[in-house]
Amino acid sequence: MHSALVGFGLGFFVALQLGPMSLLLIRSTLRSGLRVGLAIGAGIAVVDGLYAAAGAAGAAPLLTIDPVRLVFGLVGAGVLLFLGVRTLRSAFQVRLGDEAPVVSRRRAFVVAVSATASNPLTIASWAAIFTAAGAAGAAHGSDVAVLLAGVGIGSMTWMALLASGVGVARRWVGDRALRAVDVIAGAGLLGFGGLLAYRTLND
Repeated sequence: MHSALVGFGLGFFVALQLGPMSLLLIRSTLRSGLRVGLAIGAGIAVVDGLYAAAGAAGAAPLLTIDPVRLVFGLVGAGVLLFLGVRTLRSAFQVRLGDEAPVVSRRRAFVVAVSATASNPLTIASWAAIFTAAGAAGAAHGSDVAVLLAGVGIGSMTWMALLASGVGVARRWVGDRALRAVDVIAGAGLLGFGGLLAYRTLND
């Protein structure tokens, strides 16, 4: 039970941080509805769980290999920059009816998985977290599987709460507010993508 609670807390509070995927979830839920937002949240939670497992297995040293780090970093930056440009484009549509068709849940899930998985900082952060969890005695032996399950559930819990809250607020959000959200989310994604590219090339 202790490992499950620790894992849940880790997954929940790591997901709680505002980042590029949170911006994407908020924007997509406002534009396309709760189901799409939940699909994005599920994609994020799946990758969090997988990368937590990779961190527990000691995969972080792979990122010290320059070619691997460079490829992961540039791919991750490219995905975020692409999403940012696409989001900003939708911000300048004249009205809501002019935008592209609603994104399917399957496509939203795939986008979330690819965007989250391509960020090497995700692996590094989970590796550091699991080092701390191991020192605290919560990531040993059979407890690791329970801890990893807790991470996935905790991450999905926050994403579901965020998507649900945004979904409720959606009914009061007009076209002007949607465009403002698109501008903020698009600029945020571009900023995160640019920062990731800079750090990848300069580290």
